[in-house]
Amino acid sequence: MISVTPRTFHLIAPSGYCANQEAAQLAVSRLIAQEHSVNNLAAIARRDRRFAGSDAERLAELNGLAEMATLPDIVLAVRGGYGASRLLDGLNIDALAARFRHQPVALCGHSDFTALQLALLTRGLISFSGPMLAGNFGAKTLSDFTVDHFWRALTSPKFKLEWQTPAQQVDLCGTVWGGNLAMITSLAGTPWLPVIDDGILVIEDVNEHPYKVERMLLQLAQSGVLARQKAIVTGSFTHARLTDYDNGYDFDSVWTLIRELTQLPVVTGLEFGHGWNTITLPLGAQGHLQVDGTRSSLTLSGHPTLR
Repeated sequence: MISVTPRTFHLIAPSGYCANQEAAQLAVSRLIAQEHSVNNLAAIARRDRRFAGSDAERLAELNGLAEMATLPDIVLAVRGGYGASRLLDGLNIDALAARFRHQPVALCGHSDFTALQLALLTRGLISFSGPMLAGNFGAKTLSDFTVDHFWRALTSPKFKLEWQTPAQQVDLCGTVWGGNLAMITSLAGTPWLPVIDDGILVIEDVNEHPYKVERMLLQLAQSGVLARQKAIVTGSFTHARLTDYDNGYDFDSVWTLIRELTQLPVVTGLEFGHGWNTITLPLGAQGHLQVDGTRSSLTLSGHPTLR
């Protein structure tokens, strides 16, 4: 594992209640043992029905980041779930974007957190789609892959991701964006979906059957989003259950259809999303995507890094 300078983590819980309290506490213990400081621990136990507190509490926690006298190094989501969409209309997005531009902060999370990240990207603010407190840092067995990629993304002005894939030859540059596909699709037609031209759209999801993933991608195609992209990169689509009824219809079928429909390269196999191993991706960074038929690489640059 790479050597890491002790950092300050500030926890936020804008979505679901953290049902696995033990995992969250284990994560905090691990971070403290590595000499990091972790604050706003109250976010872990806070609860209102299925949410990590009332809408007002969760929104105040987010908007309060713009008023902090001293910003932390890393703002880390406790978990995903559902709830971030309820906060978008009250989000003081311009104040947050202005505050973070003056002192870059690594804002990190994934899943439901994608809604907030893409809203901030409409103002040009780059955040990191990556591990969260409970599910990743609090995993029973910590993934060295996930942790190494997290710190590499947050501290390297330029870094390269490499993986195996059976894709066509590709060599292109564009703006890297995306995250959780269900959340991206939920923002279509709203002010919170950034307009990204010449994009490299990176997608992932969990508990979504291939036909639902196809339907979401068709919505993005039919609404003009995919027409502005240069490529699609697929991450992990975990816990989908195929049945005999599918009769061979699987994710490969989906990717084939989207390639034919959009004429975009669809590059598969990136370890990104809800899996135990996940890379960390700066949303809004510049990317150079290269594929030689068996190997893929995505070089990232232009994102804020920790000092």
